[in-house]
Amino acid sequence: MKKIIIVFVTAILISSCVSKKEFVELQAKHDKAQTELVDVKANLQKCLIEKEKEDSKVFALTEQVKYLQEDKKTALKQVENLTVLTQSSSDNIKNVISQLSEKDKYINGIRKAMTAKDSLNLAIKYHLTKNLTDGIQDKDIEVNVEKTVVMISISDKFLFKSGSYNISDNAYTVLEKIAKVINDQPKMEVMIEGHTDSTPIKKDLIQDNWDLSVLRATSITRILQTKYSVKPERLIAAGRSQYVPLAANDTAENKAKNRRTKIIIMPKLDQFFSLLEQDGK
Repeated sequence: MKKIIIVFVTAILISSCVSKKEFVELQAKHDKAQTELVDVKANLQKCLIEKEKEDSKVFALTEQVKYLQEDKKTALKQVENLTVLTQSSSDNIKNVISQLSEKDKYINGIRKAMTAKDSLNLAIKYHLTKNLTDGIQDKDIEVNVEKTVVMISISDKFLFKSGSYNISDNAYTVLEKIAKVINDQPKMEVMIEGHTDSTPIKKDLIQDNWDLSVLRATSITRILQTKYSVKPERLIAAGRSQYVPLAANDTAENKAKNRRTKIIIMPKLDQFFSLLEQDGK
């Protein structure tokens, strides 16, 4: 019995020794597994964090791609609009150039017409000056070219008696010479302007200086028509009274300057503009 107990105890001890060793080994494996598990969890957490970062980068890149795609569409649209605008601008520039070309032609036409008109006026002035100074030497007859017209200013002492609109004998010599030049230019119109000084006047058929200036202009107009055959449709009679003086009406000498008749030789406006239209085409 004692032997059996000893054997049993020995078996138990032997069995107990083996279990402890295995236990230690198992414990070591367990600890290692535990450590590995912690490491795996740490790596997993690290991977999750990295994945989250990568996902964030992917999302950002995706959004950037979307933005770039939209920006590309916008850029393409702008390019299309710019192409249309460029074509439109090109067409507008062509139209402007064409219009400028037409305006240049028109301006050149005006210049040609004005040059021709100036040349004609200078020729008229030359002939008038030559004719009027032939036998008439007096500073009170002036011939000038002003803008597009030839102006002959004649002191009233050559044409009328003081305060009268009746033609004096001296007037015919001057008017005959002027009429000759006028008749040599049948396409020109002629305006006769009467001017007075500021001295008030009132007598039979004359209420004031307006009446006197107009009556003097019509007297000259009738002489040019009836005696020297200037066509009446070319003649214009006008009175300016005292309101366009050459000098202040403060002395007898200045008043004498203001009492004058102007004969203006000028182009017919309809013919002049017709000429411009033809040259401007």
